[in-house]
Amino acid sequence: MAQSIENHGIVGNLRTAALIGLDGAVNFLCWPRFDSPSIFASLLDDERGGSFELTPALDDARHRQLYLPDTNVLLTRFLSSDGVAEISDFMTVGDLDAGSPACPARQGGARHHTLSDALYASL
Repeated sequence: MAQSIENHGIVGNLRTAALIGLDGAVNFLCWPRFDSPSIFASLLDDERGGSFELTPALDDARHRQLYLPDTNVLLTRFLSSDGVAEISDFMTVGDLDAGSPACPARQGGARHHTLSDALYASL
């Protein structure tokens, strides 16, 4: 079941934006512009919309999201007794005059545990 809208953070680059769920999934993204078709839209259609997940292998993890101060860098943290994992999501602005799309970036890290379930995509 899709998470509700209040359980999402947003990252963008002045051309488009992605909605990132508390579980670390990209649940909505139109690429490369806001008026482009959606690549991931599980927020709208959980069965056919698709998502991209970067998920740590931590049992019973609590989820937290926050932005680095004065940035549009979203940190999603997974906290459990086995360790801590963190995903950083951001988009670079790129050259607005050239119209070149800047790619979304995802970065993951962990303490005391590995991101063994690192990449899962459903389209």
